[in-house]
Amino acid sequence: MCNFNYLNLANQKWDNEILNYVAVIRQANAKQETYLKLKPASLERLVEVAIRQSTEASNEIEGIRTTKSRLAKLCAEKTTPKNRDEKEIAGYRDVLTTIHQSHEFIPIRPSYILQLHRDLLKHADVGFGGRFKDSQNEIAGVAADGKQFTVFLPMPPFETPDAIEAICENYNQAIAQGTVDALVLIPIFILDFLCIHPFNDGNGRMSRLLTTLLLYKAGFPIGRYISLESKIAKNKASYYDAIEASDQNWADGTNDPAPFIKYILGTIISAYRDLEDRLSIIEKGNKSLEQVRQAVGGIIGRFTKRQVLEMLPAVGKSSVENALKALVKEGLLLRFGEGRSTYYVRSDSGYSPK
Repeated sequence: MCNFNYLNLANQKWDNEILNYVAVIRQANAKQETYLKLKPASLERLVEVAIRQSTEASNEIEGIRTTKSRLAKLCAEKTTPKNRDEKEIAGYRDVLTTIHQSHEFIPIRPSYILQLHRDLLKHADVGFGGRFKDSQNEIAGVAADGKQFTVFLPMPPFETPDAIEAICENYNQAIAQGTVDALVLIPIFILDFLCIHPFNDGNGRMSRLLTTLLLYKAGFPIGRYISLESKIAKNKASYYDAIEASDQNWADGTNDPAPFIKYILGTIISAYRDLEDRLSIIEKGNKSLEQVRQAVGGIIGRFTKRQVLEMLPAVGKSSVENALKALVKEGLLLRFGEGRSTYYVRSDSGYSPK
């Protein structure tokens, strides 16, 4: 079995890019921590949006889908799942909500990870929720000729329980001693978790849930307000490239975790920037029209009303609709499509559909 000794990372020299990422995240977290404490009421809508986006995106990465309207109802617990995909979506919603509400009561131990996995799959008709894998799994790729090939062979089932115990124990020791920065340690833990691939199903989703949990416990609650999963889904190819680059020679302990560390830290920085933009709009407290004007002024490319609503959680739907109409009439925006296919672009983009 691999030797997981995170305490040895205290002697590891990281390049300037990683060190800069860590510094930027810590600065952004400190800057926004005070504001988050002062205006909790105005942030509840941000939390609702983040839960819906995270639930949708993390499942979408695995090919698990439903309609936008069904997703909204499932996340608001206003309907019950009607098929396998919706059952798994409901499970993700439940675990993410548990993490948001009870992260301080969830220690990093195998028994708790198993319970979270159990809850992830509790609505699905499977018998392996909350149990480690009982057969060898593999990460497969598809060649140009359509044939599958093995990209990575995870740890065998008989070594899995001890491996999860080892990464949890070593993570807790390293955090307790404080000799390794948590922002570096978290991606390494998640990479090891993915390489162990401890479950028959749900490994990717569990890794993303654990990322949010570990950030919470380290004092970085960014996943509460901005969906990290949504950002990963939008850069899915880079996500898998980073994993592949960092899992080479993982079994013999000579892999380089730096690509995956940089990917995760870059994703976190992007989330903090989004949060800063949204808090800035809330703080100014302008009328709805001016808030929408400011929000769309920072968007590059086409966007929908739904995206604007997610950026402005404190502004009602009708207010956003009226503001978009006013900005189209004013000439700041161009509107294309009809009904659910409607989208907008800034008029200064020079865009015209072909």
